[in-house]
Amino acid sequence: MALPRIAFIGGGNMASAIIGGLLRAGHPRASLAVVEPFEPQRQKLCADFGIDALAAADASLADAGLLVWAVKPQMFAAAAGPCAGVIGGALQLSVMAGIRSDAIARATGSERVVRAMPNTPALIGEGIAGLFARTAVSAEDKALVEQVLAPTGTSLWVGQEADLDAVTALSGSGPAYFFYIVEAMMAAAVEMGLTAEQGRQLALATCGGAAALGLQSSESPTVLRERVTSKGGTTYAAITSLQADGVGEAVQRAVKAAQVRARELGDEFGG
Repeated sequence: MALPRIAFIGGGNMASAIIGGLLRAGHPRASLAVVEPFEPQRQKLCADFGIDALAAADASLADAGLLVWAVKPQMFAAAAGPCAGVIGGALQLSVMAGIRSDAIARATGSERVVRAMPNTPALIGEGIAGLFARTAVSAEDKALVEQVLAPTGTSLWVGQEADLDAVTALSGSGPAYFFYIVEAMMAAAVEMGLTAEQGRQLALATCGGAAALGLQSSESPTVLRERVTSKGGTTYAAITSLQADGVGEAVQRAVKAAQVRARELGDEFGG
């Protein structure tokens, strides 16, 4: 599918991840527009991608077929005002946390709104994004969104917008949980006599390899765990310790706390 002209409102990390992916896939620079009011970030976009970003929205956005909203949630209302008069009926793709599709539809005048909840591995093309589409979004629109996001990783459609709060809690915030565990493994490595760098390499390679194995295997994580856990062995000792400390229940509580906060942010910013 030939991509339309794409305008990004906001040029931070997630917008940069998508822009970089589009350029690597052969999308022409001339078909990309970026509105970024922060001058150092505009200069970075130019240096990284050869794109001249705008300081403010203007009539040059009128021919964009897709607008990607990538500003901080608290900046959305101010950013949407100057755009409303020039974006027409363009398809709207939001990667903002907390701004619900009702608010985007009201601010832009377009019912063709897709919300995406990506995560930071998108920066290296290894992300996953949860996607929700309003009823006015066509199958062709969905295919376009998938094509635009494909260079950043994989995507998963959900049937209800409220499900994005769970996506946010699980995969949106999830990389931080992973790095938190890696930090603890590194600390243990140092206590056991390894260097912090040795601990970092061992922990990251082990976690990355385990994730790759889990994705490629048809077996459940439970089965994969049990295969490593011989009764009376080293892994059994570690898992027994984790269970005694209630780590599994603590992780579940943490993910649910993130879901609650995602819902609160949606209520705060309006919907």
